[in-house]
Amino acid sequence: MEEKRKKEEILELILNKLDELYGTAKEGFYHKEPWQLLTAIMLSAQSTDKQVEEVLPRLFQKYNTIQKIAQASTEEIEFYIRSVGLYKNKAKNIKKCCMQIVEEFGGQVPNNLDELLKLAGVGRKTATLFLADEYGIDGVTVDTHVFRVSKRLGWATGKNPTEVELELQKVLPKEHWNRINFQLIYHGRAICTARKAKCEICPLEKWCEKKILEKQKKK
Repeated sequence: MEEKRKKEEILELILNKLDELYGTAKEGFYHKEPWQLLTAIMLSAQSTDKQVEEVLPRLFQKYNTIQKIAQASTEEIEFYIRSVGLYKNKAKNIKKCCMQIVEEFGGQVPNNLDELLKLAGVGRKTATLFLADEYGIDGVTVDTHVFRVSKRLGWATGKNPTEVELELQKVLPKEHWNRINFQLIYHGRAICTARKAKCEICPLEKWCEKKILEKQKKK
């Protein structure tokens, strides 16, 4: 019982520190319609937010309705997003996804996970993030940074993103689900990096399970 209470106290300290460091709300991608946000999130895979933000104004000026981008050729879409990583594959998926939304959902992006996952190019991470950002639906979005940092902190042991997502839903208070993604992304990019974590400057170091276990082994 005492150990459980201690873990809960450490979790609260970490969450408070993340709120302090990175805030509780993020700036979303430039968009006016739900389909535009979904498109932006699809573009963001293996690309920087800056790269995505640079292509969105021209893309959405050219295709200002979902019907127009659904009817566009893949080559036309490629032209507007070519500075983004994997642009050829993304152009194909964006066109097909928008066609599906028009033909199967009357032009309205679904607001539930199961239907979103039926769309071309939309995986669990994209769908969960979209639902959180557009509709305010609580969900834990697990990308490479969230996967890595949450495991180092001792919050999860799962072998894949879905397992880690389910573990984090049990560990984290629901009001933290939506913001844990961007907080751990920022932390993972700046400090808790994949190759060599900068533990010496990490404000979470004293609560990090990985570091605690390493210190115990040295004793």
